[in-house]
Amino acid sequence: MEKFVNKSSCINDAKSPQKKIKLESDERIENEDEGEEAHHLFKQLEEEVVYSTGEEAKVQLFGKVHNIPRKQATYGDAGLTYTYSGVTRLACPWTQTLEYIRDAVTKTTGQTFNFVLVNRYKDGQDHMGEHRDDEKELDPLCPIASVSLGAPRDFIFRHRDARGKQSHRQIKPVKLELAHGSLLLMNSPTNTFWYHSLPVRKKISLPRINLTFRRILLGRKK
Repeated sequence: MEKFVNKSSCINDAKSPQKKIKLESDERIENEDEGEEAHHLFKQLEEEVVYSTGEEAKVQLFGKVHNIPRKQATYGDAGLTYTYSGVTRLACPWTQTLEYIRDAVTKTTGQTFNFVLVNRYKDGQDHMGEHRDDEKELDPLCPIASVSLGAPRDFIFRHRDARGKQSHRQIKPVKLELAHGSLLLMNSPTNTFWYHSLPVRKKISLPRINLTFRRILLGRKK
């Protein structure tokens, strides 16, 4: 645990700089350095995580059912569910590695989390469309903590007032490269003002695992 988390680094005990980016109000993003333990954790997750298949590997968008363009799994405290894109998913029990990383992120951020969404991108063809994590089950006072392991990928923020043909503000998108072993912290109200996505990058041939730790409000209906 001590190797994985300290004040300077999310992945190892060598001091590393934190990069903070001001998006709007109190949003904050932190990038951390990689370390040997990040490689070990990636390998452990490859062995432990069981991804959704069949109907559970689909989402509903604008009334149509689509295959998710990546592998996905949900883990968390007993009995928790999370509804997004028209599908409700039950949390599987924490694996040893996911629990370890969760506790490490808690130590770094001072926040507690009871749920994690796991996304596995086999290569640069797998992607995530532009969206906001604004479901009512999410505790608005708790940031979403995103841990990246594996191939670096571009992560794009786009302001809600600068999207599509109806945009009425000239705000440039913010592009970050999420490195192996990095932690990205999205504080409120990031998901009120900013959409985010992970676009296709055809030149990338290696896999990436992303963990987004959240706090689900107990008894809160969608």
